[in-house]
Amino acid sequence: MSAAAVSSTSSSSDASSPKLIPANAENRYTITRADLPLSCPMPGMTLWNSHPKVYLPVEASGSAKCPYCGALYTLAD
Repeated sequence: MSAAAVSSTSSSSDASSPKLIPANAENRYTITRADLPLSCPMPGMTLWNSHPKVYLPVEASGSAKCPYCGALYTLAD
């Protein structure tokens, strides 16, 4: 499952608002080509306490590590 696809619509107060995943909360993320170009933090992550957006070259090797938070991204396909 891609990190961007983790957004869900489960909320006790408002069923129509998407639930954002916390930025930098996990150390590993599996992404798909649909998530490219890859940036950390990814769209769908809360950004208020995160680091500056950085684009990561995951296509060549199949994985990339964020220089700010150390999150490891792996390309699934």
